Amino acid sequence: MGIDLSIIWFVIIVFATLMYIVMDGFDLGIGILFPAIQDAGDRDVMVNSVAPVWDGNETWLVLGGAALFGAFPLAYAVIIDALTVPLTLMLIGLIFRGVAFEFRFKATPAHRPFWDKAFIGGSIVATFAQGVTVGAVINGFSVTGRAYSGGPFDWLTPFTLFCGAGLVVAYALLGSTWLVMKSENRLQQRMRQLSKALLVVLLGIIAIVSIWTPLAHPAIADRWFTLPDLYFLLPVPALVVVLSLYQWRSLDNPNRHNLPFILTLGLIFLGFSGLGISIWPYIIPPAITLWQAAAPAQSQGFMLVGALLIIPVILVYTYWSYYVFRGKVRHGEGYH
Repeated sequence: MGIDLSIIWFVIIVFATLMYIVMDGFDLGIGILFPAIQDAGDRDVMVNSVAPVWDGNETWLVLGGAALFGAFPLAYAVIIDALTVPLTLMLIGLIFRGVAFEFRFKATPAHRPFWDKAFIGGSIVATFAQGVTVGAVINGFSVTGRAYSGGPFDWLTPFTLFCGAGLVVAYALLGSTWLVMKSENRLQQRMRQLSKALLVVLLGIIAIVSIWTPLAHPAIADRWFTLPDLYFLLPVPALVVVLSLYQWRSLDNPNRHNLPFILTLGLIFLGFSGLGISIWPYIIPPAITLWQAAAPAQSQGFMLVGALLIIPVILVYTYWSYYVFRGKVRHGEGYH
C-alpha cells in the first residue's frame, strides 16, 4: 500500500492553519481588545506582550497558503476566485495592523491615537474577513468543471457574516487569556473579567453555529446525527462543555495564570475539529474531494522534501522566540 501524499499534505495544511489561528489569533485579539482599555501604559503592556513574536506568527499563514497552492491547485484557484473580496480585505487589515504595530511606538503623543485606531481597525477587519472565509467554506462553492462558476459576492450571506463576528469574539478571548498569562495587577484583573464575558458570548455563538449548520446543510446533519457516527463525535461537544466550566473556575482563581489561555486553546482546537468533521473529505465543499483537487503525485512528493526540511526549522525558532520572551510583561518594559 503506497503513501497517500494528498492525506499528508492535507494534514500539513490543517496543522499550519491551526498554528496560525492559535498564534496570530491572540495578537489579533490584542488589537480587538484595545477599545476596552484606555490607559496608555496598559496599552503599551498589551502590545509589548506580543511585540517579539507577532510577525513570526504569520509564517504559518504563508506556509498554509503556499502548501494549498502547490498541493491542491484546483482548491487554491477556486477559493481565491470565490473569496477575492474577503481575502483582499484580510490582507489590507493585516497590513494596517502590522504598520500600526511598529509606528505607534515611534509616533508622537499627538499621532499615537491615529495608529491605535489603525491597529484596532486592522485587527478587527482581518479577523472578521477570516471568519467570513470559514463560513463561506462551510457553505460551499459553485464549481463547473474545474472553475468557480459563482458570483463575486456569493460569500456574502447571513451565516458567513455571523461566522465573521464569531471569530472576532474567539480571537478576543484568546487575546484576553493571553494577557491574563502575561500581565499583572489591574490589567490582569480586567482581562479576567473580560474573559468571562467573552466566554459566555463565544459559547452562545458555538451553540448557534452548531444548530444553524446542520439545519442549512443536510449532509452535515447526517454526518453528526446518524448512528454510529453520533457515538464517536459526541465527545467533541461534551469536551466543549467540560473545558468551558473549567475555564470559568480558572478565571475566578487568582493563582491560575497560564491555565485560562491553555483552556482557550483547547476550545479553539475543538471548534476547528468540528469544522473538519463537518466538511471531510471535501476540500471544496460540497462536491470536490481533496484527491480530486490534488496536484500530481510527483509535484506533491517534490514539495514534501522541502516541507519536511522547513517545518522543523519554523517550529524550533518559534519555540525559541517564545522561550526567550517568556514571563510577565511589566510597565516600562518592552521589546522596542
